[in-house]
Amino acid sequence: MAPWAEWVHWIAGVCFLCGNTLGLFFSLPMAWVATQHWGKEAPKGEMIFVYIMIGYGPLLGNLVGLWLGNHFVRLPGKRRRKAEQFAATGGASPAPSPVRAAAPAARRAASKRYSACNVLMPGAQIRQLWQFNAGGNKFSLARSESKLPSEPLPEKLVAKDWQTVFQPRLNIAWLSAERVFLRVVQLPKADADETLSMLDLQLEKISPLPANQVVWSYEVFPYVARGGAIDHLNPHASGEQQTIVVIMVARAYVEEFLGQLESQGYVADRLELPLLDELRSTQVRDNGAWVFPGIGGNPGTCMVAWWYEGVLQNLTLLNIPAGEARAPALREQLAQTSWAGEMEGWLTSDPHLHLVADETTAAAWLPNFDPNVTVEVVPPPAPQVLAAMTARRVATTNATTNLLPPEYAKRYKQQFVDRLWMRSLGAILLLYIFGVVVYIGFVQVASFRLDSTQNEARGLSLQYTNTLQLRDKLRVLQETLDLQYAALECYKAVTDTMPPELTLDWINFSLGREVTYRGFAEAADRSKVIEFNEALLKVQYNDQPLFSKVVMGRVDNKLGSTLLTWSLTGTLKRSDNTE
Repeated sequence: MAPWAEWVHWIAGVCFLCGNTLGLFFSLPMAWVATQHWGKEAPKGEMIFVYIMIGYGPLLGNLVGLWLGNHFVRLPGKRRRKAEQFAATGGASPAPSPVRAAAPAARRAASKRYSACNVLMPGAQIRQLWQFNAGGNKFSLARSESKLPSEPLPEKLVAKDWQTVFQPRLNIAWLSAERVFLRVVQLPKADADETLSMLDLQLEKISPLPANQVVWSYEVFPYVARGGAIDHLNPHASGEQQTIVVIMVARAYVEEFLGQLESQGYVADRLELPLLDELRSTQVRDNGAWVFPGIGGNPGTCMVAWWYEGVLQNLTLLNIPAGEARAPALREQLAQTSWAGEMEGWLTSDPHLHLVADETTAAAWLPNFDPNVTVEVVPPPAPQVLAAMTARRVATTNATTNLLPPEYAKRYKQQFVDRLWMRSLGAILLLYIFGVVVYIGFVQVASFRLDSTQNEARGLSLQYTNTLQLRDKLRVLQETLDLQYAALECYKAVTDTMPPELTLDWINFSLGREVTYRGFAEAADRSKVIEFNEALLKVQYNDQPLFSKVVMGRVDNKLGSTLLTWSLTGTLKRSDNTE
């Protein structure tokens, strides 16, 4: 699949996942509400399908969208893994090219600022893990762990998560030197791309295996200035030539080693050779050979480095047999390299021998040298110091010594990205489930409160009805009590206020609220009716007016008579009157 197609699939998948995850916040409550509603009253008739689609259709659509998003996100990785498996099984028709695990990735890695760096030293008996905190060019040891091969590595130290996106962590694994092939090549000085091209041309000649079966990288070793008078004649001193150590290892061994690391939970960003840092730490003061015994933890393996005129001329890994045959084998190998150096022209004097070993190892190896030759013992750097040197070199320079195949680096990166996506989606899903649970909990609490309120309202309604009935009964009793003396008070008001010119003919009580007075008088006494009306308004009972209002009715003259008829209607003042 083309890179642009992968990006299209990833973007579409992320859009589907995010959009439908947000949609669940609406579709799930809608489905829950529909379920609650239909639990009380099931839909009927021809619209049942429409109701079901309205209630559950959005939820079904969101679930299908999440499945499609997950499919789109994972599809490029599946296609890539199938292509890798197809190529690994020999299905690819063209012959595989030699794997150069080097410069482009190294340049990108060098541009990063790592916050921590892990260095793993595998071993048959014990594995050692160092973690260094990076601060500029300083790498300080933060933690050291020793584990048996059957024990898991600390996941907190080696695993990568969201935190490593913002604080990058570099995982380095040391590759054992037992199956590594080293060659020293002298090439004209050139930039990195031209140097790679020249090494590609030399690879078929210097590789002990077919070029398509090896993983290789290289390291440029600097010239060690001697300060002599002939330095200006040395092409390395003038910058015309450069010394390059080519590192080659069988691809099958690298894949097997990476499989072991993956099974132990360690995903390596780089595969490095510690012997290169040990070689760089060597102080070259004269011409000769430096012997490094016990390379890769094997007591019978040693590395011999030959420096002449400040230039690394030869680098050889030797497997020396144990016992009495070790001394003759070592002397023969040193003699053969000396003869080869004389033939090539770089061995110009008797070599000075140096043994880079601790006291115990030096005591075991010194008898293997010619007793007539002086051997200088040089203490080696401690493994912890060597690990710090590897971490500093890889993290702060454009190191080209990475033996991790590019397809593994790409696959590890894709797995890391996929793992971040899946964890993010899992976190979003858990957050959504938590939100739904909280929402349902709030709904249940609100429903419980609603039911309680409704029950309380029903109880209060009954109490209210009883209260109204009691109030009406009380009002009736109060009216009965008030009406006991209302008639007498009305009669008393008439006797106290009615002018003698007026005659009361008739009095009537209506609904306990109104009293009507009717009578007659002489036509000339019409004004007395008005005075009687005003006097009734002023009548007091229990320190308040007896009547709230008094309305004067019709005042008519009788036909054929000098008398007139009058009427007054008074409304008793009551506390419940509506005026």
